[in-house]
Amino acid sequence: MTDVLTALGPRWEGQVGGTLEAARGLAVSRRCADVAELLSVAEAGLGRCAVVSHDLRGLDLAVVARLRASRVSVLGVHPPGDEAAERRLRALSITVVLPVDSPPELFADAVASASRVSPTEDVEQAGASGAIVVPDDLSEITAGSWLRTADGGSSVDAPDAPGLGSDGPRPVVGRLLAVWGPTGAPGRTTVAVTLAAEVAARGGAVVLVDADTYGGCVGQALGLLDEAPGLAAACRAADHGALDLAELARLAPEVTSGLRVLTGIPKAERWTEIRAASLERVLALARRLADVVVADVGFCLENDEELSYDTVAPRRNEATLTTLAATDLLLAVAAADPVGLQRLVRGLQELGSVPSPVPVPVVNRVRASAVGPRPEARISESLLRFAGLEHVHFLPDDREAADAAVLLGRSVVEQAPESALRLAVGRLVDATLPGLAGPTRPRSRWRRPRAGHGVTG
Repeated sequence: MTDVLTALGPRWEGQVGGTLEAARGLAVSRRCADVAELLSVAEAGLGRCAVVSHDLRGLDLAVVARLRASRVSVLGVHPPGDEAAERRLRALSITVVLPVDSPPELFADAVASASRVSPTEDVEQAGASGAIVVPDDLSEITAGSWLRTADGGSSVDAPDAPGLGSDGPRPVVGRLLAVWGPTGAPGRTTVAVTLAAEVAARGGAVVLVDADTYGGCVGQALGLLDEAPGLAAACRAADHGALDLAELARLAPEVTSGLRVLTGIPKAERWTEIRAASLERVLALARRLADVVVADVGFCLENDEELSYDTVAPRRNEATLTTLAATDLLLAVAAADPVGLQRLVRGLQELGSVPSPVPVPVVNRVRASAVGPRPEARISESLLRFAGLEHVHFLPDDREAADAAVLLGRSVVEQAPESALRLAVGRLVDATLPGLAGPTRPRSRWRRPRAGHGVTG
């Protein structure tokens, strides 16, 4: 016998409750009046499956995540024939949904199916669910050795909007690449922006995500207006089940051919707007929108839950930790000086304590004046001795190209295509993302409005 919790709109309470009572193997243990009651009884362990309706007030992605954290599966119900309601439930990562007029036998099967899906599978399925709207001009993606084809997932629904539809090849999931580095401004943003622009210049579709909640400056580096909503708006839409590919494409404008940018929060105090569940949804959709998703993340890896008894409260570093846990490829960027290299060694030790792939070390701004003659050989010897790193990638201290790019609000790939920095990043792309075409000179489709540029951090 499976104990079921219900939290339904007034229109469906009697109908669905009666159907569940008539279903074999199900017992309604509590009919909850609102989200607060549902969460409290779920955390108390009074049910194994929660049946929620699309119109339940307060139902969002964070609520679904908390239910699953309490080991309670979720089943969504919607009016028969209401595709918008079904899409909203799926956008909230509820992968098992039913019309409210389904017979008791179907409800019993659906509860069993929801219980068999793990929270991790739910998150992955959310990226491939029928809630995702695929524009025709974004669906033709060439799969290479550096792309992973999505497993499972239902067909893509066609929305009622011109120019959008479900025709086209089966969606593929782009790779997520995170750019992390220890404290001290080692050049994470410069590496992330240049790498994303390099992939776009080679014909790949890229989404550059500024997930640094301490000092994100991707928008400023590319001359985007501060008013651009970016990641915070995408997370809000995801939290309310209103984010699909078309909306994400609107929030992440294309600044050059193939390169979309999802700008970060303008002030560090707004970090609470980037919640783990909503960010997971944004990243899952971004992987459908592009061949490669490049995420610039913050330096701090401290897990706030270890310092607090309230594990439901937002965590200061959950944007970074969530991205690192979801990423396919991780670049660890360090400054090429004694202090920067020491910070990298210590940072790699911290990185080993959080869920993340094996990092690819990238030493930035390499110059003989900071470490002595033959800087690459000296740095390689030091990192092999103190961190056991055998394969290290080096980027030169090309300040002329980097400064000119920031001054004009452009990437190094646009501003200085023949520079030493651009060529080094090209070699980094060759090593980490095999299968891309060779480097080309980028061509902008349109120039974005530029904000005033002063001293950048």
